[in-house]
Amino acid sequence: VEDAGKVTLMTMDSDGSTTDLLGGMRAITGVSPNGDGSRVAFVATSPTNPGELHILEDGVERQVTELNGGFAEAAGLVEPERFVISHDGVDVEGWVYLPPGEDKVPLLFSIHGGPASAYGYWFFDEFQVYAGAGYGVVATNPRGSHGYGSDHVRAIVGTWHEPDSPDMRDLLATVDAAADAYPRLDTERMAVMGGSYGGYATARVIARDNRFKSAVAERGLFSFASFFGTSDIGPWFSRMYLGEDGVSDPGRVWESGPLAEADNITTPMLILHSEGDFRTPIEQGEQMFIKLLMSGVDTEMLRFPAPEGHEMSRSGKPKHRVERFEAILEWHSRYLS
Repeated sequence: VEDAGKVTLMTMDSDGSTTDLLGGMRAITGVSPNGDGSRVAFVATSPTNPGELHILEDGVERQVTELNGGFAEAAGLVEPERFVISHDGVDVEGWVYLPPGEDKVPLLFSIHGGPASAYGYWFFDEFQVYAGAGYGVVATNPRGSHGYGSDHVRAIVGTWHEPDSPDMRDLLATVDAAADAYPRLDTERMAVMGGSYGGYATARVIARDNRFKSAVAERGLFSFASFFGTSDIGPWFSRMYLGEDGVSDPGRVWESGPLAEADNITTPMLILHSEGDFRTPIEQGEQMFIKLLMSGVDTEMLRFPAPEGHEMSRSGKPKHRVERFEAILEWHSRYLS
């Protein structure tokens, strides 16, 4: 069960009653019980541990493997600090990853995909890489994220054509709340980035707020008008989030995509896309790139060759994953160093 940034394990009986088996500030990512459930093998991960195998027996946990202890120590992994964004009648969860030291650091705001996804208490290589490069990474689970109940995840449905949808209000409020709570975050050096829905939201954020000096939008959804017919999820995703089939109300469909607001973008933006992406086809990135280029915005587009697809940053070739990190860090350093 995903619950407020944690992934726990519970049993459910036929009458609907539940019993918690495993909890804590971590994520249970794999489970295998024996026949009668008296022993359970499971994999647990945390922000500073990519994962180890454990056994639960008679209510007692025992760690079986020690695969990542040396790596975690040598890499200087950072523990996140949790904060809460209270505004607009809701409480939204956020985290900050701060590098060691007391000096001010650039603020790097990372927006997850989905939008029905979430950040939380599991190992995420990206946050550790960026914190290791000297950034203060800020993350949040705005309305639209899962793990907080149906009202939270559905709050954005049918709102993306509005100037300030609930997720946009949550995202911008997160930056302010993080800056207030953590004085080391340098608000004169801020960047924003994200992939998939995070790429969509990155473009919408910088169309509304010009405080950001740098942006990276990866595998983003930028135009619902073409996404409807080219994406492998286009028809049902559009209906689910816009309340439209992509054809019936073309004005609303157009207004729900970041391309409709691209004239307001002045923040330099790097666009990353893979040629084998069927979820958000590369034509999405191409449209935004050309629009920004013609508008005089400082922009570049980095294309990864097929068969790399929508999951390239997570399961692509190691060579391409390294090149992606290098491109992101180089881009942000141009404007934040």
